[in-house]
Amino acid sequence: MTANRPGHLSPLLKQATGVVAERGEGCYIIDTEGRRHLDFTAGIGVTSTGHCHPKVVAAAQEQVGKLIHGQYTTIMHKPIQELSARLGEKMPGDIDALFYASAGTEAAESAMRLMRHATGRPNIVVFHGGFHGRTMGAASLTTSGTAYTAGLQPLMGGVVVAPFPNAFRYGWSEEEATDFCLRELDFIFQTLSSPKDTAGMLIEPIQGEGGFVPANARFMAGLRERCDHHDMLLGIDEVQSGYGRTGRFWCHSHFDVQPDIVMTAKGLASGFPLSACAAPQHIMEKGWPGSQGGTYGGNAVACAAALATLDVIEEEGLVENAAAQGAHLKDRLDALKDKHSCIGDVRGKGLMMGAEIQKDGVPDGDRAEQIVKICESHGLLLLRCGPGKQVVRWLPPLVVTAAQVDEAVDIFAKALDATG
Repeated sequence: MTANRPGHLSPLLKQATGVVAERGEGCYIIDTEGRRHLDFTAGIGVTSTGHCHPKVVAAAQEQVGKLIHGQYTTIMHKPIQELSARLGEKMPGDIDALFYASAGTEAAESAMRLMRHATGRPNIVVFHGGFHGRTMGAASLTTSGTAYTAGLQPLMGGVVVAPFPNAFRYGWSEEEATDFCLRELDFIFQTLSSPKDTAGMLIEPIQGEGGFVPANARFMAGLRERCDHHDMLLGIDEVQSGYGRTGRFWCHSHFDVQPDIVMTAKGLASGFPLSACAAPQHIMEKGWPGSQGGTYGGNAVACAAALATLDVIEEEGLVENAAAQGAHLKDRLDALKDKHSCIGDVRGKGLMMGAEIQKDGVPDGDRAEQIVKICESHGLLLLRCGPGKQVVRWLPPLVVTAAQVDEAVDIFAKALDATG
């Protein structure tokens, strides 16, 4: 019989920072020693209304006192009904039916399953550099880095990877990259996956883990055109880019494209675990009976927090603030790019912005790591992404002010100097 020992977190969970949080307040994390850290990670884009927004806290506290858990295929509760009505108003086109889960990866699994059920076809086209989750199906759709699939082979079949118009990586103009990717997509339909075998395409309008690489209007229009021509479905993964983060409520609206399926999570409930997969009723009802469900999806407290999140976004003009502060952030980062050759590219939209760190034209993840560590020592929390972790990503809460953007960029500038 072994002696009792205290447990600890898995060693596979690598901490990006050394901060141990005591509490959160707006754009700040306060650690256990009372130090304030300007949080430009927002829990990977989750705390859209800032940490512990009073209205979100009050809504969650009130709901906890009434009903914490009402499993939504056993009983119905008002928060999920009210949230569905509100979210339906925000959805593009005729999308009006919602399935709730707890995490973005579950929304991806649901979208994939719905595509296959609704069309009767097996294959899904995804795009190189995309991230859709860590569970088996969603990981099979993910190509942003091998860390998510290494040691997991063989992955789920029926996934076909097409190129994404990452003009900076290719060293081409946006026009050249778009032409290439659309030609290759047509070649894929000729050689790898017949349109008659292809249920649809799933794409992030801005790739997240892949390096904060935006799509463009002509590319997205090309996807829509091909889906319409071949009776395929277009699914858009708005898990990280949605809910006002890019200066519009949905990122795909920057590209004037109409999706058939929308996935959302992260900023949806200001930190409570909640995700959704949404589609028009006539598509959703083609799913097979029993194909949607789960114990915790649509939790009553999470739904109450999501309703309060919508209130705050609308009342405080956070979509507009994301557009304004995002433009200010990009201007500041572009100015640094002009001074520092290590910044190869500044890209993104709104408050989803990435700065790619390079050395002699080659991605430099080591220097990016040094930069974010120095920023942390000066009270600024940032994360990295990209296949070589070479992109410093900027994801502040949507309540961020111009003064806080300036403070953060000034710290970043010092880190650039210190690592030069």
